[in-house]
Amino acid sequence: VPAFPGSFCMEFACSPCACVGSLRVLRLPPTVQKYAEAPPNLAKMTEQMTVRGTLKGHSGWVTQIATTPQYPDMILSASRDKSIIMWKLTRDETNYGIPQRSLKGHSHFVSDVVISSDGQFALSGAWDHTLRLWDLTTGLTTRSFVGHTKDVLSVAFSADNRQIVSGSRDKTIKLWNTLGVCKYTIQEESHSEWVSCVRFSPNSSNPIIVSCGWDKMVKVWNLANCKLKTNHIGHTGFLNTVTVSPDGSLCASGGKDGQAMLWDLNEGKHLYTLDSGDTINALCFSPNRYWLCAATGPSIKIWDLEGKIIVDELRQEVISTNSKAEPPQCTSLAWSADGQTLFAGYTDNLIRVWQVTIGTR
Repeated sequence: VPAFPGSFCMEFACSPCACVGSLRVLRLPPTVQKYAEAPPNLAKMTEQMTVRGTLKGHSGWVTQIATTPQYPDMILSASRDKSIIMWKLTRDETNYGIPQRSLKGHSHFVSDVVISSDGQFALSGAWDHTLRLWDLTTGLTTRSFVGHTKDVLSVAFSADNRQIVSGSRDKTIKLWNTLGVCKYTIQEESHSEWVSCVRFSPNSSNPIIVSCGWDKMVKVWNLANCKLKTNHIGHTGFLNTVTVSPDGSLCASGGKDGQAMLWDLNEGKHLYTLDSGDTINALCFSPNRYWLCAATGPSIKIWDLEGKIIVDELRQEVISTNSKAEPPQCTSLAWSADGQTLFAGYTDNLIRVWQVTIGTR
């Protein structure tokens, strides 16, 4: 199964605010999705998730996680502790990875982080109203992007790494070059409330940006002229996240109403809705299966969209002396580039790691 070139734009969903939720993984119907073709033998196999360990290092909520195919032993995580940690994955059972470097410079919560498709740079957005471009070789900021007047909630690279998009609580979407110059601010027909998530499509033949906001809208923008292409209407509550499938053919959105809505980006229409039962805080497609993850509370559910069945449900084991203690909420998630490992960030400052395991039926 080919990996799509701009996987960081797909795999990560933003977690811009205090809204938290559970993880669900949903699998896509073949009539809609072409991006993953399951090998014939998988029909006779049962896939399930096995817990592999945790990553400990942050002192605040883990707001975002980013992976890259170039460096399978490295991930990045953003946090409310104002830092980004570069992890070296050891895959030990007791400690799945160790902090290799801490990227510091933001003066408020870091809300989002993504990695360039060549694996050389990271891009972050924070509640200090700025974006930062980081050289992952040195761990230093190479550019600071100033222009938003309120918290930056979401950032993304285009598939060719030449353009950057950001969404903010100032209700605008900004397009930047990699030198930190704002080339365009989308205001006409833009969101009437906070812009919570922005993502590029990886499909170069259909160059678009997808955004969602607290106005309950999913909007699709033509990248060539920054004009509105489609308004997707249907949600009844504020939206936290939108994510695009690896082939760019559809996107999924979620938020307060607990509905994961799937939209056809080529036809500009609603496909179907899946009820998660809780506020959705993050969504991401698997890079090589008909699955979609949805963070909607303390659990992780894995849905097979082809058969509309739950593949697995994951709950972290939390030992607490207080029986009334709320379990930690899942705020972020990301797949490894090979689709075998799932990383999930939580409000107890930990990253929990699961792996796909296969057994015969």
